[in-house]
Amino acid sequence: MYDVRSPKATEFIDHQEILDTLAYARENKDNKELVSSLIERAKDCKGLTHREAALLLECEDEELVEKMYKTAKEIKQKFYGNRIVMFAPLYLSNYCINGCVYCPYHAKNKHIRRKKLTQEEIRQEVIALQDMGHKRLALETGEDPVNNPIEYVLESIKTIYSIKHKNGAIRRVNVNIAATTVENYKKLKEAGIGTYILFQETYNKESYEALHPTGPKSDYAYHTEAMDRAMEAGIDDVGCGVLFGLETYRYDFVGILMHAEHLEARFGVGPHTISVPRVCPADDIDTADFSNAVPDEVFQKIVAVIRIAVPYTGMIISTRESAKCRERVLDLGISQISGGSRTSVGGYVEEEKIEENSAQFDVSDRRTLDQVVNWLLDLGYIPSFCTACYREGRTGDRFMSLVKAGQIANCCHPNALMTLKEYLEDYASPDTKKKGLAVIERELMNVEREKTREICRKHLKEIEEGQRDFRF
Repeated sequence: MYDVRSPKATEFIDHQEILDTLAYARENKDNKELVSSLIERAKDCKGLTHREAALLLECEDEELVEKMYKTAKEIKQKFYGNRIVMFAPLYLSNYCINGCVYCPYHAKNKHIRRKKLTQEEIRQEVIALQDMGHKRLALETGEDPVNNPIEYVLESIKTIYSIKHKNGAIRRVNVNIAATTVENYKKLKEAGIGTYILFQETYNKESYEALHPTGPKSDYAYHTEAMDRAMEAGIDDVGCGVLFGLETYRYDFVGILMHAEHLEARFGVGPHTISVPRVCPADDIDTADFSNAVPDEVFQKIVAVIRIAVPYTGMIISTRESAKCRERVLDLGISQISGGSRTSVGGYVEEEKIEENSAQFDVSDRRTLDQVVNWLLDLGYIPSFCTACYREGRTGDRFMSLVKAGQIANCCHPNALMTLKEYLEDYASPDTKKKGLAVIERELMNVEREKTREICRKHLKEIEEGQRDFRF
């Protein structure tokens, strides 16, 4: 029985409720008056229920779809403006004991080169990332209690935060590791992580169990309830995601919105981020094995409707997607993107030979971080390397209250400009620096509070003179 506040996975992600929701969407998709009224109500930025969002996703009327896109853009602008937060993944180890059929790390794959970084190798990877200009990382490991125990992850986090190379520093470490215990989540919290990220892959229990035949990840309930345990442990910024293409996209679209509703209902805080990866080729994995591929047009619509339904959440798109695809969805809802990413273990120091591949998936957008920053500037965005909210304690309900009140821009906008200025001074190519300085000068006038604007201007000058790490 569906119960949004239940701690049990099969009750807050109720299979019958999803089927009923999809049936409701099919039955009402041609009701233009109803769809139009939902789009109009969404402009209040209070979000929509999973059932209402499913109806928007199902609607195929071109005029109404355009209205959805227009509304999604307006909501994105209101909450996140034209700022795009930059990050990079850091793969620590690809040892894994799970049998996930869509992931090349699966235990039976004998082609992939297994590798685990030492603390010195992590140090070199982090220096390489700092020398690109990155300030925010997402740690990735396979699940292996022998090779990748929680102690290894904690030691690695400590190493990463300790490294200060030239003007570089990693100021926020997000962690994407397997579902674990409340006790281990408390340890991650004490280590100073930013967001705990865990992808559900699919919310369809039957499909989930078929896709995860062996290993600890095969336990659907334990995996699906991981965010609850993380929040019980005090981690109030969590990031959800599904791997679109494993199950029908409509099912998982409803599932992830139900998960967001559950976290909001039970803890008063929805997901800090929602990621929207699609299945892509990798070693020993053929996307032809999955019959639920999501076309670009549908993918755009998924991003737009998630933005409408969950207006407060950050949305992440990775380098799985091509530059063309990423450009299409930026103004529809995406607020964070990766740049210059390597998905192999140790790939930042030395790019691997094809025959020694240890990557988790193929990267479609292979541009350097500077090329991505340059591209964003050309599109009118502010590439942001800001980590201030996490470091100032604006997390969980404190962060969400500011976002929902439309006040977060008072901090984020000047912080974005100052961190962009750091990047331009320390790492940018001459062309990127020229474009970035022009954007900063223009965007300074969009800092609403005069006092904040003047402080920001002062700090920008100080950054030019060699000082670093100012924040509101």
